Amino acid sequence: MSTRISQQSVYRLAPRLAKHLTALGDVASDSTVNRSIIHLVNLRVSQINHCCFCQHMHSQEAREDGEHQVRLDVLPAWREAPCFSTQERAALAWAEALTLVSQQTVSDSDYQNALDAFGEQGLIDLTAIIVQINSWNRISVGFQFAPDISI
Repeated sequence: MSTRISQQSVYRLAPRLAKHLTALGDVASDSTVNRSIIHLVNLRVSQINHCCFCQHMHSQEAREDGEHQVRLDVLPAWREAPCFSTQERAALAWAEALTLVSQQTVSDSDYQNALDAFGEQGLIDLTAIIVQINSWNRISVGFQFAPDISI
């Protein structure tokens, strides 16, 4: 797979795109949503969207912030894995529901669980985080951004 348009070209030709998506993500820095949940959501959404670039980046960031590799390993099976909290499960369900909105409706149960776990402000913040990573995924997948992976 070769890059269709380089990251540098995208950012040079459309600087407002990166600026505004980054600003949307700034919600996370002022949010009550904790960093661990943000990492899990970013990684899970990137997995669903098959975004290799973002999966690589967000798993590395999560580990750097102290996330345990074992949790990252079982993230696709979070419903079955006992290592995720009630709040993390609510965030992951909400993230999956919004990411897959074209394939299924967003259930009242997912909404209520997320609202109960985060409150209105936190749910809005979480939603902005999900919107942002979905947007970055579509750019990265569409232009086939490739991570620098050295083994």
